[in-house]
Amino acid sequence: MKKLEAIIRHYKLEDVKTALTEAGVQGMTVSEVRGFGRQRGHKETYRGAEYTVDFMPKVKMEVVVAEDQVEAAVNAMCESARTGQVGDGKIFVSSLEQIVRIRTGESGAEAI
Repeated sequence: MKKLEAIIRHYKLEDVKTALTEAGVQGMTVSEVRGFGRQRGHKETYRGAEYTVDFMPKVKMEVVVAEDQVEAAVNAMCESARTGQVGDGKIFVSSLEQIVRIRTGESGAEAI
């Protein structure tokens, strides 16, 4: 089992969700986050004063998939979130030791 964490642009959320659903992913968790990478924020002007916005608003999407779904899910995320501009985001793939469904007590792949 693998956990995929993707940091993407807000307006790409529906596209990524649709692509993951079509790839067979059943569930996901979405959070609003702020951060920066190479983009390093941007400058804005408010009432004539210029200031720097360091932390850019993004969406963090977390998905748990079986080993055989990883490549399809990552490809779906990449293709649907890509704009070709700096700040498109990143996908982090990590291994999971165990998953337990609280309601039934199921564990492992059955709990996904």
